[in-house]
Amino acid sequence: MKKTLTTIAAAIIMISSFSSFAAEKTNPLKNVKSAKVIGTYLEATTLGSIELNKFLFADDFQYSNSANDDTFNKREYTAFLKAHKGVNFDCKTSYEILDQSGKACMAKATMVFEKFTRVDYITLSQDQDGWKVSKVVTTYP
Repeated sequence: MKKTLTTIAAAIIMISSFSSFAAEKTNPLKNVKSAKVIGTYLEATTLGSIELNKFLFADDFQYSNSANDDTFNKREYTAFLKAHKGVNFDCKTSYEILDQSGKACMAKATMVFEKFTRVDYITLSQDQDGWKVSKVVTTYP
């Protein structure tokens, strides 16, 4: 009897541990407003916070820098952010939503440094996983 109970208990523990490994991580940005996603993007770029990058960028994400015509895809840009994890830029940040209609949003994020200003034009799109950053164009006015 004791052996049967031990076997049943072991089986229950194994089944529950397998199901916990199979569970996907839930997307903490799934049910948030576009403004929260823009704030999360600014945290990633100016504060070196990379924890939510997996959920932040669309699969077809594209980054463009108008100053030197560089372009990067999601993998390249997230690798760049990962390499700068924890690096805090000394700047004042602000953003405004320029337009939001249906499942599309356009925002402008401004980062004012001591000697220059960086402006990111951010395009977001909404799908079943929530708002995602799909394109960023950086300018230095």
